[in-house]
Amino acid sequence: MPLTIPSVFPGQQVFSKFPSRRSVVHSTKGIVSCSQSLAAKCGIEVLEAGGNCADAAVAVAAGLNMTEPCSTGIGGDMFCLFYDAKTKKVSAMNGSGRSGNKCTLETIRNSLGLKEGEFGKIPMASVHAVSVPGAPAGWVDTVERFGSGKVTLQQVLAPAIQLGEKGFPVAEGVAYWWNKSSPQIRTASPNGSEMLKKDPSAQDGARAPRAGEIMKNPTLAQTFRALASEGKKGFYTGRIATELVKVVQDLGGHLELDDLAHHLETGSEPVSPISLKFRGQNVRDLLKDSVLGGAGDQDVGLELWEHPPNGQGIVALMALGIIQELEALGRIPTFEPADFNTAPYLHAIVESLRIAFADARWFVTDPNVSKVPTDALISQPYLASRAALFDAGKASQLVSHGSPALQSSDTVYFAVSDSEGNAISFINSNYGGFGTCIIPRGCGFTLQNRAANFSLEAGHPNVLAPRKRPYHTIIPAAVTNLHDGSLHSVYGVMGGFMQPQGHVQVLLGQVVGRLTPQQALDAPRVCIGAEGKGDRTVYVEEGMPEETVLGLRKLGHEVEVVTGMGRAQFGRGQIIRWSVDPIENIGVWSAGSDPRGDGGAYPL
Repeated sequence: MPLTIPSVFPGQQVFSKFPSRRSVVHSTKGIVSCSQSLAAKCGIEVLEAGGNCADAAVAVAAGLNMTEPCSTGIGGDMFCLFYDAKTKKVSAMNGSGRSGNKCTLETIRNSLGLKEGEFGKIPMASVHAVSVPGAPAGWVDTVERFGSGKVTLQQVLAPAIQLGEKGFPVAEGVAYWWNKSSPQIRTASPNGSEMLKKDPSAQDGARAPRAGEIMKNPTLAQTFRALASEGKKGFYTGRIATELVKVVQDLGGHLELDDLAHHLETGSEPVSPISLKFRGQNVRDLLKDSVLGGAGDQDVGLELWEHPPNGQGIVALMALGIIQELEALGRIPTFEPADFNTAPYLHAIVESLRIAFADARWFVTDPNVSKVPTDALISQPYLASRAALFDAGKASQLVSHGSPALQSSDTVYFAVSDSEGNAISFINSNYGGFGTCIIPRGCGFTLQNRAANFSLEAGHPNVLAPRKRPYHTIIPAAVTNLHDGSLHSVYGVMGGFMQPQGHVQVLLGQVVGRLTPQQALDAPRVCIGAEGKGDRTVYVEEGMPEETVLGLRKLGHEVEVVTGMGRAQFGRGQIIRWSVDPIENIGVWSAGSDPRGDGGAYPL
């Protein structure tokens, strides 16, 4: 008889046993870059069936819900940026859900037992952290607004449905987080066994699946079938909606069927992306010789596009803008490739991010409820004034509204491109891990805990209010070339408040460090954190040069080196770049995928 699955994984699981090498992946037809190979296959199948990158992205999102439910799902939210090759236009869509109509500040504070004037937050595991899922409408709207029109929603969701019904082998990283979350899955609702592997020898006949074992989720497949056949109504009305509201109310929550009907009616929101033109750090010298037909006197540089508030993409734009102003003012040098990940280089990034977070954590909220001064925050005069707070010789002690960069959060970011030159930057999330771990009976998914990110402080712009969207961590990014608006890349780094920090580090890695897309993702990263005043903590990923660590400490940063599975806090990114073979005049997609994840980049 053959050996069983445990023989493949004989040792204790570690984050990365040995340094490994990945090459940039190329294709002329399209690429899916994501954290699970089986989910990538879902997208590839849709591309092969004639769908475009948007159609394939929804297939990947559904596949990731099946294969990586510890990060994402239909019970969460999504955002996307779509680059249309014909118009050279970047479009954005906000697929985040809202709080319930009865979720007033007074109601939730009373439900949490908070006294008047007492500081408090919504716990991540609380039923009051559940907001209306925006992902189901977002998936449908992505296909309808950006899709090819050549494939149906049934075709798009079919590969993920097959994974749920026939089963799939579980990846190593997912198995670790699934096992870690299994106690909460068991206790969060009466329906925890739906998302555990059936095993007669286990407690209550079910347990978390182990790496390589087959996991089935037929109830999630049924949920996908309802969405595929009925559209949004299949989720926001009927059996699924009833079970969702029932489990929330049974646990003391305040969502009602009318809240789901409201989201069905409003749908996902088309919004205008925000951007910053970046001409710093010798980016012209980097790109000028690669401009097809010659650069001449064209404006050679990059434009970084982000999703607007209630998303936190503005943090990346502000930080990059502050770095650009610091260079223009002579406060930091034009860094050379040898300066990449040195202490002075990272000091500039860290301090710029601290300044950006100080503003964003106060101002970023639902712009449909409270005014957000988006244009002013990324204007050159304001960024120059904020750059004045930088001290090249020491870490700052900013009195701010806080930068909660180390709150636990799990998300999936992925990128898809197609043979027509279109690309989509797509992100879907439960917020923290499996979210609340609350499962509506017979539905096979967990409910997100995004409402935990509301403030419970009266007068705060991000304060909880009925039918409001909270400060949102998930942010897709895209980059275009300044000289002609052509696509440079779609990319992102998943992981809560790490995301804008990853966006800045990965983009500058390619510009300053002259790194390939894969190398930019391989490089060790830093993460700033903690709420409060004057926090100087910098979390540095294992693998950063020791002289960099010592240099940051000399500047006054309180450095903590993060090792092992803790390195997950630095996020997992994906990049797809676009370029043209100058002799053949054929476009080429070139992708990198983060080694911190289970997946990779897969060509069509």
